Amino acid sequence: MNTSSTANVAGAAATATTATVPATAASLRQDAGIIGLVGTAHLISHFSQLLLAPLFPWLKEAFSVSYAELGFLMTIFFVVSCAVQALSGFAVDRFGPRPVLFGGLSLLGIAALGYSISTSYWMMAGFAVIAGLGNGVFHPVDYTLINRKVSPSRLGHAYSVHGITGSLGWALAPALVVTLTFAWSWRVALAAAGVLVFAVMGALLLHRDKLTLDVTPPPGKGGAAPDSSLGFLKIPAVWMCFAFFFWYAIVLSVVQAFAPEAARQLHGVPLALVATCLTVYMVCSAGGMVLGGFLAADPARCERIVGIGFGAAAVVALLLALGSFAAWMVPVLFGAMGFASGIAAPSRDLLVKRSTPDNASGRVYGVVYAGLDIGQAVAPLIFGVMMDHGQYRGVLLGLALVQAVLIASAFKVRKVRRTALANA
Repeated sequence: MNTSSTANVAGAAATATTATVPATAASLRQDAGIIGLVGTAHLISHFSQLLLAPLFPWLKEAFSVSYAELGFLMTIFFVVSCAVQALSGFAVDRFGPRPVLFGGLSLLGIAALGYSISTSYWMMAGFAVIAGLGNGVFHPVDYTLINRKVSPSRLGHAYSVHGITGSLGWALAPALVVTLTFAWSWRVALAAAGVLVFAVMGALLLHRDKLTLDVTPPPGKGGAAPDSSLGFLKIPAVWMCFAFFFWYAIVLSVVQAFAPEAARQLHGVPLALVATCLTVYMVCSAGGMVLGGFLAADPARCERIVGIGFGAAAVVALLLALGSFAAWMVPVLFGAMGFASGIAAPSRDLLVKRSTPDNASGRVYGVVYAGLDIGQAVAPLIFGVMMDHGQYRGVLLGLALVQAVLIASAFKVRKVRRTALANA
């Protein structure tokens, strides 16, 4: 009986941010509409993050720069995105997610077109700042809309679709820009990317009424962030989630920017297959998220799912670093690593939701996902230098190590959250 009561308390906390949307009030069609629109925006966010990294071999020659300097473009992007993400969470809670979303999409489109006309490395860096400004709004916007407008019974699937669309955005970027670069040039590829961003923005504008959200706190609601608008910063689990996403971001950055090239050098993969490795990783990651969405139906096991998923991914990274494989096997291994990571993704998002106070979704997700941007800003500086020094095996070993750290971080989040609940 005591165990049941504890589970009920935990379940109530887990669904606090969606308490304003009764399960019976939102039809499947309404939920699917919100999930689809948010997922489409998320796809464009991830698509824009990965416009430059697949083009590093061409940009390196065009601007006569090193991998470390190209990695610094990603650092600029994610440092700016980090600052904006933490601040945009407050804007989302204050003004609502819709105006913030369209502002971010506009900046991403401008940045992509700007990349295509850049005539110097520093011009590219300037547009990386603009892209970072646009990218920083998406996680506070997305999770506020999902947590407040999707019925609780469908949250696991909403997180799954959100993750899938992000992975598809990452998969689409190299497939599109590398193909167009081979056919025409990298400038044509980046211009086409900008056109795609504005086309999606136009489609979302047609359905903007579905993205409206009343951000007025419900009267008498006791679950608001304690003491002040910054009260949520006193919650230890929020900072443990921040740390988890910092390490997760390093994994993403290495996979996106350096692991395919490192594998090419170690296993003799043809240049045309390098982008394929990343696309296969992202597509298989999306497939893993479908399964992960069902597994996330039970929030109590989310840490174990994260541990199993990233544990399997770490094993694959070790195989790539220490084994010897035919070129055609390398994309297969990237697919296996992506599928394992994808299984963990919906449970990863539940780690944050279970630590989020009512009416503070934008702020919490803004701060927590700032860890994602910081990790993606730091990783290129470290792993880019390793690439320039030919430490290809070290890059993949480092990837495996960070994936192992993620497992420990996930269980630390659970420990901190349970300690806080017991004290309360």
